[in-house]
Amino acid sequence: QVQLVESGGGSVQAGGSLRLSCEASGHIYSNKFMGWFRQAPGKEREAVAIIYTGGRSTNYADSVKGRFTISQDNAKNTVWLQMNSLLPEDTAMYICAAAPDGTWKYWGQGTQVTVSS
Repeated sequence: QVQLVESGGGSVQAGGSLRLSCEASGHIYSNKFMGWFRQAPGKEREAVAIIYTGGRSTNYADSVKGRFTISQDNAKNTVWLQMNSLLPEDTAMYICAAAPDGTWKYWGQGTQVTVSS
């Protein structure tokens, strides 16, 4: 059982930055993938950034490419999401997830990000 705890959310003006943290109860590399998802009211949950923990390859949603960066620190059992040049449409609950294989099995509680214009 993997427990994920997010932090770092908050309110920021457009153009600002936030750094989200996801701390896992176990080793990051115990999961094949770690990812950040987001969900805004009335919208479906979408994958924002995914990292393959073995080789550290990454994938990003088109809407955040060039602005967001996902990274991991195995020693700290932590995955980060650096968010720069934030836009109002980035406003959402950001949720950390872990996939031991090809399924997103574990989810955090989420941290709210609100971007004002």
